[in-house]
Amino acid sequence: MPVTSPTPPPTEVSVSSRQSENVQRITISLPDELFRQFENMLEERGFANRSQAISEILNQHISDYYSFKGNRVMAGTLTLLYEHRKPGLMQQLADIQHHHVNEVISSFRVLLENHHTMDVILMQGPANVLRAITNRFLACKGVQAGRLNLTRTVMPPIHAKHGGVEASTAEA
Repeated sequence: MPVTSPTPPPTEVSVSSRQSENVQRITISLPDELFRQFENMLEERGFANRSQAISEILNQHISDYYSFKGNRVMAGTLTLLYEHRKPGLMQQLADIQHHHVNEVISSFRVLLENHHTMDVILMQGPANVLRAITNRFLACKGVQAGRLNLTRTVMPPIHAKHGGVEASTAEA
C-alpha cells in the first residue's frame, strides 16, 4: 500500500487582483474577545469594511516601526502643550524651530484655557532627527506634554529646480 503524505493545511494567504489596484487578500484568526472589540471599533469609527480598518491599523503600525528604525525620511506633526506664562519658554521654543528650519515646515498655535497653549508643528526629515528635535522641545521647562506622530508618506519638494536653477531665481 503506497504511503501518502497528509494534506497540508489550507494556506492563510491568497492573492487576488482588482482592475483598479493590486491587492493582497489575507485571512486572519482572532480570539473571540479581540474580534468583538474590533467589530465595536469598526462601528464606532464608521469604517466601511474590515479591510479599510485593517489597512489603517497596519499603515499606522508600519509608520510607527519606521519612526523608530532610524534615518528614513518621514513627515509628521509634533503637538506640544505648555503654559505660555513660563518666562523665556516662548523664545526657547521659537529658537528650536529656527535652529531646525530644514525640518520644521510650519507651525500653528492655539490659545487654550488657563494660560495654556497648544502648538502643532509640521516637520519632515529623517525619523531619528525628528525624534531628537522632539526631545529638545520636551526638555524645555514648562512644556507639559508632547506627542510626535509620523507617517511614511512625505511631502513633495517645496522648491523645485528648473534647468539647474532654483525656481525662485529663474523667474527673477
